[in-house]
Amino acid sequence: MVTKDKTGKNMTQQPDLKLVYFKMRALAEAPQLLMQYAGLSYDYAMSWEYFDAPWPEVKSSVMFKQLPILVVDDQHVIAQSSAILRYLNGLAGMTLANPIEAARSDAILEAAQEMFAPLNPTMNFAVGDDFEQKKQAMLPMLKSKCDDFERLLVDQGDGPFFTGAHPIHCDFAVYHHISMAQRMHADILQDFPRLQALLEAISSLPAIQGYLAKRPELTGVGTKPQLVIDGVPVPTGLTPT
Repeated sequence: MVTKDKTGKNMTQQPDLKLVYFKMRALAEAPQLLMQYAGLSYDYAMSWEYFDAPWPEVKSSVMFKQLPILVVDDQHVIAQSSAILRYLNGLAGMTLANPIEAARSDAILEAAQEMFAPLNPTMNFAVGDDFEQKKQAMLPMLKSKCDDFERLLVDQGDGPFFTGAHPIHCDFAVYHHISMAQRMHADILQDFPRLQALLEAISSLPAIQGYLAKRPELTGVGTKPQLVIDGVPVPTGLTPT
């Protein structure tokens, strides 16, 4: 189909997009937020659905032996979540024209992605004392990242996003990781009003509101992590059950 990018210009026919990942809320989240915002249609497949085999049996054949991957037109595979976000950013017509500003936004994206470990594995898998220890151990890192993002937002001047009035790939990456951190430490943004405003601005976007309302809920964090898929709680993990 022919669609319009976020600037209103006609795009070429949108390629078929399949995002392949696992049962967890982690590195596939920011790409989905971006696609939802940009109006890009896509399919989400669990690894065992896409490969029709258990992950350990196919892992060695997958680029860099990890997920997520984005499959384009059933023939091209894009690996690494940052590369996926950059591709989608360009596909949606959201890449900044100024090379310096584009590089700055990429730097913010990379800084957000650095939060993946230990934040996402802890939220999706750790329980009991292990969860509590990791939760406290990562707090200095989380606060440092919040401070970095706050300064960048203040320096940017206009808002509410890192590049002004419209979100791009880095905003969605920061939103995902900081909202996960906020689940773990509810008051973490009390000293970072601009960062709090960014999260509120993204969650208020109509397309994002709809997505957040229907996406699988992550429950039991720290005790028994599960995703509620089609109303059924299932354990997080790399296997169907």
